[in-house]
Amino acid sequence: MNHPAHAPFELLRSQPIKSLNITVEEYRHSATGALHIHLVSENPENVFLVALRTVPEDSTGVAHILEHTALCGSEKYPVRDPFFMMVRRSLNTFMNAFTSSDWTAYPFASQNRKDFDNLLNIYLDAVFFSRLDELDFAQEGHRLEFAEPDNPDSALEYKGVVFNEMKGAMSSAPSTLWHTLCRHLYPTTTYRYNSGGEPEHIPALSYEQLKAFYRTHYHPGNAIFMTFGDIPAQLHQEKFQQLALHSFGKLDGEISVPDEQRLTAPIAVEEEYAFDEAGSEQHKTHIVVGWLLGKATDLESAMKAHLLSSVLLDNSASPLRQALETTDLGAAPSPLWGMDDSQKEMCFVCGVEGSDPDKADAVEQLILGVLKNVAGNGIPQEQVEASLHQLELQQREITGDGYPYGLQLILTALTSATHRGDAIALLNLEPVLDKLREAIKDPAFIKNLARNLLLENQHRVRLALKPSKTLSARKVEAEKQRLADIKAVLSDTEKAAIIEQAKALKARQEQQDDDSVLPKVTLEDIPSEMAYVASHSRQPEPVPTTSYSAGTNGLVYQQVINQLPQLTPEQCNLLPLYTSCLTEVAVATRDYLQTQLWQSRVCGSITASVSARGTANDPQQLSGHLILSAKGLGANQEAICELMQQTLEQVRFDELPRLRELVAQFRARREMSITGNGHALAMTAAASGVGPGALLSHQWSGLEGIRLLKHLDRTLDDASPLADFAAQLQDIHQLILRAPRQLLVIGEEEKLGNYAHQLRSHFSQPASDGFTPFTAEQGNEKVGQLWQTSTRVNFCAKAYPTVPMDHPDAPALNVLGGFLRNGYLHRTIREQGGAYGGGAGQDNNIAAFRFFSYRDPRLHGTLDDFDRSIAWLLETDHQWQPVEEAILGVISGIDKPGSPAGEAKATFHAELYGRTREKREAFRNNVLKVASADLRRVAETYLKPERASTALISNPDQASAAKELQLQEIAL
Repeated sequence: MNHPAHAPFELLRSQPIKSLNITVEEYRHSATGALHIHLVSENPENVFLVALRTVPEDSTGVAHILEHTALCGSEKYPVRDPFFMMVRRSLNTFMNAFTSSDWTAYPFASQNRKDFDNLLNIYLDAVFFSRLDELDFAQEGHRLEFAEPDNPDSALEYKGVVFNEMKGAMSSAPSTLWHTLCRHLYPTTTYRYNSGGEPEHIPALSYEQLKAFYRTHYHPGNAIFMTFGDIPAQLHQEKFQQLALHSFGKLDGEISVPDEQRLTAPIAVEEEYAFDEAGSEQHKTHIVVGWLLGKATDLESAMKAHLLSSVLLDNSASPLRQALETTDLGAAPSPLWGMDDSQKEMCFVCGVEGSDPDKADAVEQLILGVLKNVAGNGIPQEQVEASLHQLELQQREITGDGYPYGLQLILTALTSATHRGDAIALLNLEPVLDKLREAIKDPAFIKNLARNLLLENQHRVRLALKPSKTLSARKVEAEKQRLADIKAVLSDTEKAAIIEQAKALKARQEQQDDDSVLPKVTLEDIPSEMAYVASHSRQPEPVPTTSYSAGTNGLVYQQVINQLPQLTPEQCNLLPLYTSCLTEVAVATRDYLQTQLWQSRVCGSITASVSARGTANDPQQLSGHLILSAKGLGANQEAICELMQQTLEQVRFDELPRLRELVAQFRARREMSITGNGHALAMTAAASGVGPGALLSHQWSGLEGIRLLKHLDRTLDDASPLADFAAQLQDIHQLILRAPRQLLVIGEEEKLGNYAHQLRSHFSQPASDGFTPFTAEQGNEKVGQLWQTSTRVNFCAKAYPTVPMDHPDAPALNVLGGFLRNGYLHRTIREQGGAYGGGAGQDNNIAAFRFFSYRDPRLHGTLDDFDRSIAWLLETDHQWQPVEEAILGVISGIDKPGSPAGEAKATFHAELYGRTREKREAFRNNVLKVASADLRRVAETYLKPERASTALISNPDQASAAKELQLQEIAL
């Protein structure tokens, strides 16, 4: 139903988008010119986002630091930390802020109307009426502080949350690669700068410059309001007007990004990235080629570019991807590849990693050779149709298992809205897809795209990013020298001012604000029952089949779930590689290239994964499953079933060069994940001794798995070890084929019966003879490790063995994590310690309580803070409110919705391991009953110093810390 706009807003247009089951309404605020785009949906998870066009003119990180500082107090809410305080007082399903290259956005989502209104009050005041206290700028951005804060004779240091966050971000080779490429690909516009901030440049930003940037950019006339859900646009607009917009008039001028000046000839550049790992720098260079394309706001041009990118790179049968995967010029395709349309003008990038600088010419010629072949000879029609099929699936699928579905739609439209393009068109791809279906009938269509967009495009940059073992040390030394130079000319008055600022900031961080000015929800606002997705039907014979009805917009989701067999330790270590290879190799009479094309034509994706968990009352009683998953259009369901059947029953591991390429690719992918996921990897390592499930996580998806994968990769260049590896995969597969199986299908209700019948007709139950179910050795041992890798920041973790979900103490342990984070760890680790994040939490699946820090400048101090948080809990009298806030956080996590298909899958797999509806509801109800005394009791019982295990991720320079802490050093 369409609703009239609130009086100050003018309705510009309204358009239904059938493929997304939404109506998009676009409004403009008469007084300020603010844009409001509302996505009308029956979804009760309402989403709000306000975005500001932010166009930095340097790499000081002004937009990023402002994003942080704006959330530290406002006119109506003059408390020190309203954003994080509201995280604790809310039932939000999403709450964050983002800095992109040319916009800054403040989004949240909630299923609770009272909570939504509370958060809207906070966000609007934070964005448009921020206090921007200078101490908050010092905390979140950067500051000078003495190593001993009250001793002017100690060394001078840079501190700040964003400063340390960006040290961590720029420790990642892919991040360095992207920002370096943008500097050359966009040499005259804002994209040549790092909007997040380069650590070397951040200290140049002054407080006055921050405030000036706020005054010019944070105005409704430069804002885009975006909403999604079942709250009518008129109600949103009444709030916008009342809470913010009535205070503003028109904005002088217009903030925008100019068009990039085009290169008249391709260029080649060579730069460095920090490489701090053990071993040679040989074969560690990234070589990429990037092209600047047209405007992202030109939807038809953008979709043509997306189609060309998909045709070239979508799967291993795609010509450019095949060339990059099989070349001996590099170890694997670059992590930067494909189309990027997140900026005003799009770009296309491809290349290799694991190469050497002297191969840059050859890599570029390899890429250009493929493009010339495509421009001259075209692409087989079935490959083009398969790529268009993938674009259609991306349009139709209802996601929401990561970000809320509504937020994903909003972010899809935001790039176009930022640059004053047609945001509605960007959401409604069906008309353009129809045009492309007609266009690809012309054999010259893809040929012309390859020629016009890439081959004849002179705005091309070749970048060779080579490793340097001295770069980090040079940067550290340069920073020390800058600080020494600053200190050398400080007057006594300036030294005293630095000391006073440190004292004032510490006092501010420790002050108890009057949080009664903030709105909140309470336990009374929590729904009385947990949302539950019941199965539509269960058929036990001949192969147990479970069906779930869900609104999937014409897609079907299917799984074949095989019970995991008993494996040798060697086979167990190889299991993640087996699952990764299973859908990437030859099947039956098709080689792997033909198989990849088959997959792309038939389904959206086909993947294999493995899981293992203990029971709800005993984490030591482990069982496991191998899951083959596929999704696609319902019209293709029979073909999807055939693909799944042949993949499972006729897979071949006999194409040895393909296996060699895959292992190199998997290694590169896993290595690149460390600095972005270091806190989770450190927690997994610290908890690896608590039981078999935790150890398997460490071996399969943790640091030990990465170490084993790197070792295997180094051995496979010889024929004999590679053949042995293939034979081991085949042995595992034969065991899987003998395992009992069951089936899962999710789709729209009226089609479920046919879907389930079709799936069952393709699979039979193997004979039960000779099958031994998977078990793992029980165990509980302490861990003390320091993992060394290439990083400029640290990741710290401690773990304690506890209890699983069914134990009476589990609810209190879950609440304890949020209580310690909210009341102690956030302040000491993030605000005072300068880490990007830190906290604690209970993992019921492995029965462990874990502390962590993320992108952390400290080691010893953070470990001490973990311990001090326990002492703070036990030695301090605590009020009820922080307990209630921690309970709200746990319940919010339990009740957070996913996509329709995702919720069905999550329910099925929870019940597969005995987490029944009754057990989960009992756990949720017991969380609501947790009291302050329960938190003390479980902390005293389980968080004892002698039970703690420790794991750190740092750089090789921290060997002395490992010795002091008596930790085993392990080189990645």
